[in-house]
Amino acid sequence: MGMSVNKPRAGGRRHRPMGEINVTPFVDVMLVLLIVFMVTAPLLTVGVEVDLPKTKAGQINADAAPLVVSVKADGSLFLQETAVEGEDLVPRLKAISDANPQVRIFVRGDEAVAYGEVLGVMGRIQAAGFERVALVAQLPDVQ
Repeated sequence: MGMSVNKPRAGGRRHRPMGEINVTPFVDVMLVLLIVFMVTAPLLTVGVEVDLPKTKAGQINADAAPLVVSVKADGSLFLQETAVEGEDLVPRLKAISDANPQVRIFVRGDEAVAYGEVLGVMGRIQAAGFERVALVAQLPDVQ
């Protein structure tokens, strides 16, 4: 049972181990991954809302605090710390914000106030043309 390693095979060719790495499959896989990431990366930011400044806008005031409208348990309204009547709320908001519809307004409602009442206040503010109105809630205690 002798076997010769150095003799050529029946076809006359001798097969040697390949000494180089074939990088073609590696490059193919990397290009496919690159395309997948290029397609999926923009989709990751679709749900993120970003307020970008306009080019013709004036100076951006990053320190501007939002206006806060509070509804107390007895139904009384407060703009910042000042008590206001329901019909005076929108004119005061317009005066304070210089009729800027992009000013951020937070609405805080006491938990004893009916949900519909707080939504009514929000509706009046949004109907006046203010676009950035949000509800404020307290986070639950972590135990």
